[in-house]
Amino acid sequence: MKTGPRYKIAKRLGASVFEKAQTQKFALSEARGGRVKRRGRGPSEYGKQMLEKQKVRITYGVPERQFARYVKEVMAKHGANPAELLHRTLEMRLDNIIWRLGLSPTRRGARQMVAHGHITVNGKKIRVPSHMVSVGDRIAVRDGSRAHKGFEGFAERFAERPLPSWLSWSPKDMQGEVSTLPTLLSADPAGDMSAVLSFYSR
Repeated sequence: MKTGPRYKIAKRLGASVFEKAQTQKFALSEARGGRVKRRGRGPSEYGKQMLEKQKVRITYGVPERQFARYVKEVMAKHGANPAELLHRTLEMRLDNIIWRLGLSPTRRGARQMVAHGHITVNGKKIRVPSHMVSVGDRIAVRDGSRAHKGFEGFAERFAERPLPSWLSWSPKDMQGEVSTLPTLLSADPAGDMSAVLSFYSR
């Protein structure tokens, strides 16, 4: 997914949208070159909602058309919390789960890992990063990929990174499972999902 100049986007939406911007170098750059705030009324409610939408979409690396489809689907479901459903949909993407497990330090890297055929779901190789995973699905690093340099030192990295409560993983076997559905509490959201929904409701 093409996003444009990452530092420029991160300055507008916040450093959290790109792992590349979550560095001391970026923070110092912001401190030195921060723009002077103009006096005025500030962004409109619509502007705030649009920024939240962009922040969430870019953080998860989802193209606009696909993101809009996710929103349309959750808003069509009655009797459920659409903000919770949208968050759950984004979290249950295979590329996001690979990132949550710590197999890749970035979501972008996780997308490449899936696209290159290193990951299996229930024993089947999956090359689609947006593949939706279900509770009980078994996720593993393909046998032929375990010697790949991208997985070198994974056990050490895994020990240093907290595992989300809704996922399980065995570093020795290089496989795990989605134990339960993620929630807004068990998986920190990338932004205000209610504001995102309000943006599309206009």
